Amino acid sequence: MKVVVIGAGVAGLSIGWRLAQAGCEVVVLERARPGGGATWAAGGMIAAAAENLDDTKPDAQFAAQAAALWPDFAHRIESSSGRAVFYRRDGSLVVASSKEDLQHLSERSPKGTSLLQPEDARSFEPLLARDIAGALFAPDDAQVDNRALGLALAVAFVNAGGLLQMNEAVVGLEIAGGRIKGARTPFALYEGDVFVIAAGAWSGELKGVPPEVLPPIVPVKGEMIALKPTDGHALPTRLVWGNEIYLIPRGDRLLVGATSTREGFDTALTDTARDWLASRARTLMPALAHWDIVEHWAGLRPGSPDDLPVVGETALAGLFVASGQFRNGILFAPAIADAVHSLILEHRSPPEIRAFDPKRFV
Repeated sequence: MKVVVIGAGVAGLSIGWRLAQAGCEVVVLERARPGGGATWAAGGMIAAAAENLDDTKPDAQFAAQAAALWPDFAHRIESSSGRAVFYRRDGSLVVASSKEDLQHLSERSPKGTSLLQPEDARSFEPLLARDIAGALFAPDDAQVDNRALGLALAVAFVNAGGLLQMNEAVVGLEIAGGRIKGARTPFALYEGDVFVIAAGAWSGELKGVPPEVLPPIVPVKGEMIALKPTDGHALPTRLVWGNEIYLIPRGDRLLVGATSTREGFDTALTDTARDWLASRARTLMPALAHWDIVEHWAGLRPGSPDDLPVVGETALAGLFVASGQFRNGILFAPAIADAVHSLILEHRSPPEIRAFDPKRFV
């Protein structure tokens, strides 16, 4: 079977690698460089508990399944690529700034988490403000270096026999006899048996496809900053959430994210977002007021009308979608790759993705 995957972010590369390992002839077409879009701009969090305090939602349950796959997924990527992805499971602290917030956390705390009193939370992370009301500790939350991950997945995919075509944007799809037949770039027409749209925020922009078939994906802009200590303080050791932001220790820097605005494909950096992130971080950890801002960047996440992923076969035979992950693209990657593998090669729809069916918008 010949498969054409559109997009070389974490989803497209994971799907392509999974199918190539299963013996498919796979080509991944990427408009720029692999892992260079939302994958590069992300925080790399694998925080199923902290991201989804309401664990009754379909995406929360899917997140828990995906998180359970990550230790083996990370190991296989490193073994196949010879590159480290720096997977680490140190847990998350979700900080409450008031008694009301702490009560809210208590009512929504997922299984396996525990509530901490303020002094216990500060023993975990001494930089936390003195006036916090407590925290929720999620021990199984993890992270990965998303920038290293994108490159490692690209190498693993190629090592499995896949063809990666960089700087080759798909400008349209060609249809014949009610089926998708080819993906056209400025340089060639790529034919195949099956096509997978995994183009992130650009997944809804392909030409040549009826509007009701294309996934209604919209770009959601997110800005982040990185801080570096100048006063001898050590970085936090785990993910910290609170004050409408999250903090991610990464190497010798602390990542702070993230804004969320729907303003088209604009990725311009703004002083307003930078200052908001820095102010929120300093309120959560006052010592950060003395740390330098060493990087400021933006990315475009793929959003959907109901904020759920869009995964499955479209109304057009042979055309599949894996998009709409919003801020959970890294977390969902291994589970989405498994689901698309089942859809294409086993001709079955896993029950865990039925709420994500692309045809729900038709």
